[in-house]
Amino acid sequence: MMNPIWEVGFGDFFLVTVVLGGGAAFLTGRAAAADWRGARELGLYVLLLGCAVRFLHFALFEGTLLQPYYYLVDVIVLAAFAWLGRQLTRARQMSQQYSFAFEKSSPLTWKRKS
Repeated sequence: MMNPIWEVGFGDFFLVTVVLGGGAAFLTGRAAAADWRGARELGLYVLLLGCAVRFLHFALFEGTLLQPYYYLVDVIVLAAFAWLGRQLTRARQMSQQYSFAFEKSSPLTWKRKS
Protein backbone atom coordinates (compact mmCIF):
# COMPACT_ATOMS: atom_id res chain seq x y z
CA MET A 1 0.00 0.00 0.00
CA MET A 2 1.37 3.42 -0.97
CA ASN A 3 1.73 6.23 1.51
CA PRO A 4 -0.50 9.20 0.67
CA ILE A 5 2.32 11.75 1.00
CA TRP A 6 5.51 10.18 -0.33
CA GLU A 7 5.70 7.81 -3.22
CA VAL A 8 8.68 5.48 -2.87
CA GLY A 9 9.97 5.95 0.67
CA PHE A 10 10.27 8.58 3.36
CA GLY A 11 14.06 8.81 3.00
CA ASP A 12 13.80 9.44 -0.72
CA PHE A 13 11.06 12.04 -0.19
CA PHE A 14 13.05 13.75 2.55
CA LEU A 15 16.30 13.83 0.58
CA VAL A 16 14.96 14.97 -2.78
CA THR A 17 11.88 17.06 -1.91
CA VAL A 18 12.74 18.52 1.48
CA VAL A 19 16.55 18.79 1.50
CA LEU A 20 17.45 19.36 -2.16
CA GLY A 21 14.20 20.85 -3.46
CA GLY A 22 13.44 22.75 -0.26
CA GLY A 23 16.91 24.25 -0.18
CA ALA A 24 16.65 25.31 -3.80
CA ALA A 25 13.16 26.74 -3.20
CA PHE A 26 14.36 28.67 -0.13
CA LEU A 27 17.19 30.20 -2.16
CA THR A 28 14.77 30.94 -5.00
CA GLY A 29 12.51 32.78 -2.56
CA ARG A 30 15.45 34.81 -1.29
CA ALA A 31 16.53 35.67 -4.84
CA ALA A 32 13.00 36.69 -5.83
CA ALA A 33 12.75 38.97 -2.80
CA ALA A 34 16.19 40.46 -3.42
CA ASP A 35 15.11 41.41 -6.96
CA TRP A 36 11.75 42.71 -5.65
CA ARG A 37 9.89 40.17 -7.79
CA GLY A 38 6.24 39.47 -7.12
CA ALA A 39 4.57 36.37 -5.75
CA ARG A 40 3.30 35.44 -9.22
CA GLU A 41 6.83 35.08 -10.58
CA LEU A 42 7.90 33.14 -7.51
CA GLY A 43 4.95 30.80 -8.08
CA LEU A 44 6.13 30.15 -11.63
CA TYR A 45 9.63 29.36 -10.36
CA VAL A 46 8.20 26.94 -7.80
CA LEU A 47 6.16 25.14 -10.48
CA LEU A 48 9.28 24.71 -12.61
CA LEU A 49 11.28 23.56 -9.60
CA GLY A 50 8.53 21.03 -8.90
CA CYS A 51 9.12 19.56 -12.36
CA ALA A 52 12.82 19.19 -11.58
CA VAL A 53 12.08 17.51 -8.24
CA ARG A 54 9.62 15.10 -9.92
CA PHE A 55 12.32 14.25 -12.48
CA LEU A 56 14.82 13.51 -9.69
CA HIS A 57 12.33 11.17 -8.04
CA PHE A 58 11.85 9.45 -11.40
CA ALA A 59 15.52 9.25 -12.37
CA LEU A 60 17.04 8.34 -9.00
CA PHE A 61 14.39 6.33 -7.18
CA GLU A 62 12.14 4.91 -9.93
CA GLY A 63 9.20 7.11 -8.97
CA THR A 64 6.53 8.16 -11.43
CA LEU A 65 7.31 11.15 -13.60
CA LEU A 66 3.84 12.28 -14.64
CA GLN A 67 1.83 11.75 -11.47
CA PRO A 68 -0.18 14.93 -10.71
CA TYR A 69 -0.84 14.06 -7.06
CA TYR A 70 2.83 13.67 -6.10
CA TYR A 71 3.73 16.71 -8.19
CA LEU A 72 1.21 18.71 -6.18
CA VAL A 73 2.65 17.40 -2.90
CA ASP A 74 6.15 18.39 -4.04
CA VAL A 75 4.98 21.84 -5.13
CA ILE A 76 3.25 22.47 -1.79
CA VAL A 77 6.42 21.60 0.12
CA LEU A 78 8.55 23.71 -2.23
CA ALA A 79 6.13 26.65 -2.01
CA ALA A 80 6.41 26.63 1.79
CA PHE A 81 10.20 26.83 1.62
CA ALA A 82 10.09 29.51 -1.09
CA TRP A 83 7.61 31.59 0.92
CA LEU A 84 9.82 31.31 4.02
CA GLY A 85 12.90 32.47 2.11
CA ARG A 86 10.98 35.35 0.53
CA GLN A 87 9.44 36.54 3.80
CA LEU A 88 12.72 36.43 5.74
CA THR A 89 14.45 38.45 3.04
CA ARG A 90 11.58 40.88 2.51
CA ALA A 91 11.28 41.61 6.25
CA ARG A 92 15.01 42.33 6.41
CA GLN A 93 14.80 44.52 3.30
CA MET A 94 11.88 46.56 4.57
CA SER A 95 13.46 47.15 7.99
CA GLN A 96 16.92 48.01 6.61
CA GLN A 97 16.24 49.89 3.39
CA TYR A 98 13.20 51.75 4.70
CA SER A 99 14.23 52.03 8.35
CA PHE A 100 12.69 55.51 8.53
CA ALA A 101 9.21 54.04 7.92
CA PHE A 102 9.30 50.36 8.92
CA GLU A 103 10.69 48.15 11.65
CA LYS A 104 10.79 44.39 12.05
CA SER A 105 8.03 43.01 14.24
CA SER A 106 9.21 39.38 13.90
CA PRO A 107 11.67 37.54 11.67
CA LEU A 108 8.94 37.19 9.01
CA THR A 109 7.01 40.45 9.33
CA TRP A 110 7.47 44.20 9.55
CA LYS A 111 5.29 47.04 10.70
CA ARG A 112 5.01 50.77 10.13
CA LYS A 113 6.81 52.86 12.73
CA SER A 114 4.64 54.85 15.06
